[in-house]
Amino acid sequence: MFSVWAVCANAQEITVQGDVVDAIRGKKLKSKIVYKSYPTGGISGTMNDSTFSFSIFGSSKYQVTAEAEGYIPRTVIVDPKEAKSNTITRHIELTSAGGTIVLNHLIFSQGKAVIDPKSFPELDEVVAMLKENTKIEIQLEGHTDNRGNAEANLKLSQSRVDAVKKYMVSKGIGKNRIRTKAFGGSQPIATEDTEEARAKNRRVEMRVLKD
Repeated sequence: MFSVWAVCANAQEITVQGDVVDAIRGKKLKSKIVYKSYPTGGISGTMNDSTFSFSIFGSSKYQVTAEAEGYIPRTVIVDPKEAKSNTITRHIELTSAGGTIVLNHLIFSQGKAVIDPKSFPELDEVVAMLKENTKIEIQLEGHTDNRGNAEANLKLSQSRVDAVKKYMVSKGIGKNRIRTKAFGGSQPIATEDTEEARAKNRRVEMRVLKD
């Protein structure tokens, strides 16, 4: 008879490990950590600590969600293809409740609202977090740099957050759980007149409205 244990015995064992830390201070946070095979959730486990470590076998991806009181939950997705020397290290940074999370790896075509496929893994992590925490409602906030026409920038930032919402809805998140808001170039986080500063200002942030 076919045995899952036989599969595990023949598959390469990979250790997934990491810390859960405060996104600002870098201090470790004791959290509820839930890991499960992605996307089915057929294999799962739970820990209560500031660090995590577990073994995976085969080619299935896994999601790891960390929750701590006073913080926004966060989910990461690990892929066995990322393993180096049979180890995957992914730290999870938690943002204080009331703050916003910048989607750092969200990329758009220049001057357009077309999402680069390289952005999908980060968006899939947000989707996984929302599926893990079904009461959470979020607001996606779009920002551009302040070059060019202010009205055009406002429209572009709205189109981009609408595109992100559309992607998340296509992955099974209810429309009523995602609001959008556009700011154009009115709220820069970097004021230097450099391309690096302008790149930081072109961003989408996620705010939790209800948890």
